[in-house]
Amino acid sequence: MESEAKTIVLVSPATADANNGNWHTAHRWAQFLSGHCDIALTSRWPAPPQEPAPRRAPQAMLALHARRSAPSIHAWARAHPDKPLIVVLTGTDLYRDIHTDADAQQSLALASRLVVLQEAGLAALPAEWRGKAQVVYQSAPALRPAVKSSRSFRAVMVGHLRDEKDPLTFMEAACQDFPPGIHFDQIGLALDPHFDEAARATAQRTLRYRWLGGLPRAQTRQHIKRAHVLVNCSRMEGGAHVILEAVQSGTPVLASRISGNVGMLGPDYAGYFTLGDAAQLAVLVRRCALEPDFLALLQKQCGQRAYLFDPREEKRLVINLVTSALG
Repeated sequence: MESEAKTIVLVSPATADANNGNWHTAHRWAQFLSGHCDIALTSRWPAPPQEPAPRRAPQAMLALHARRSAPSIHAWARAHPDKPLIVVLTGTDLYRDIHTDADAQQSLALASRLVVLQEAGLAALPAEWRGKAQVVYQSAPALRPAVKSSRSFRAVMVGHLRDEKDPLTFMEAACQDFPPGIHFDQIGLALDPHFDEAARATAQRTLRYRWLGGLPRAQTRQHIKRAHVLVNCSRMEGGAHVILEAVQSGTPVLASRISGNVGMLGPDYAGYFTLGDAAQLAVLVRRCALEPDFLALLQKQCGQRAYLFDPREEKRLVINLVTSALG
């Protein structure tokens, strides 16, 4: 069909080496679209010399990150003002940059379409731009749930250690008083020496806590699958990939009550704690470990959201997004 001959530039400032949610989104969307058009996945546009140029003149741009991709977005708009420009908004876009950064604000204005990654993201957009925005939930393949250990209880937090993820709250929670057998695992690279020092100090302070560093994605998913709960402490999220990976692995979630997490798990979810409140997080971990009915409630509520994170649905929405933009 006609769309098979068209080329789409997909800009992702995050590369494979970053191993973060934005890169995984870009890579997955490129795979979804590869059967319908030619995809030129690049870190910026025009493509840097070390990256191959598209074989044909591109017909549309799909860019992740309004601020970090702003030079590519602005260059595309100048060169191709009549061609579609789709901008996907990350957490730092929605909850910080588009309210303060002129380049990010200009990206919103230039975009022909905007994408947010969870339903609460629409309300975070300035009202003038909501009419060209839509929600596309990210996805992950469902894994067969693990048989969880009955002798110990394990909470895991996944994400590179940086301010936006608030890793210190997880560390502080691990140092609270708990019955024997409750453990805290933290996975992710320390992107600031301060967090490296904090993680090592926490491991010395309590044997309950382990910092496992950065791990390959497949190995990380197995840790999520085997854990009793996944913890997300983030200050801002566009749509946390680790939350949907937990849901798709049969692992319930404890999450900071921020817009991006509520947009993933729903306003009535029972597993929220106040942002930055380590004591409140510790109370929830104890409840999960000691009250089977509470853990079962979280499991049920997560299961009710699983349909949102099905790869078939994400693929359908992404293909429709690009096809309608080109049409």
